[in-house]
Amino acid sequence: MSLEISNTFQKNHIKTILLGNAGVGKTNLINVSMGKEFKLNESPTLGQNYSRKTIEYNGKYYTLEIWDTIGQEQLRTINKLFYKNSKIVIFVYDITELKTFQDLKSWVEEIDSQIGLNNVIKGVIGNKIDLYLKEQVNSNEGKKYAESIGADFFETSAKSESPDVILGFMIELMKKYINLKSDNNTNDNKITLNYATTFKKRKKNNCCEKSK
Repeated sequence: MSLEISNTFQKNHIKTILLGNAGVGKTNLINVSMGKEFKLNESPTLGQNYSRKTIEYNGKYYTLEIWDTIGQEQLRTINKLFYKNSKIVIFVYDITELKTFQDLKSWVEEIDSQIGLNNVIKGVIGNKIDLYLKEQVNSNEGKKYAESIGADFFETSAKSESPDVILGFMIELMKKYINLKSDNNTNDNKITLNYATTFKKRKKNNCCEKSK
């Protein structure tokens, strides 16, 4: 690797953090996006860990740093030490647990008080759509909330979705950040991903076909 590229990595690292209650699947989302195996009984995160992915975009190399954070209430104060320099914040909830969705408000308020909500690119992920029969938060509710805080919305399943699709959402947020920081900023940075809708329709159709 050339010295020039190494220096580019250092200057163009983009810190991304995932926030949400314990058990919503933040760790699995990160692991699967990095090509690692999904773990059904993933242990709760007790410290901050991060994974790196080098992305080439518009002829430049960027290092996407994706940080896993603590979701347990009694340990959440530790997270505040790691918010600094975050460029992208992704709020995660479990579509089968209404409380995890309701608690997004407190996570959003925490980011707003620590680094300013308008100072970061935001995403909202509704996870575990493979369990759609237990759904307590529908897509419209998730999308409406995301829009209310200026975030892009994405439903997925760390268990069943393609790693490229999950990572793809994070990369699109990264591109949005880069575009907003560059002189070549476009007027439309809205991210539109319909993978989750297609996934749920496919699952429902398969279910109906089997029941016939």
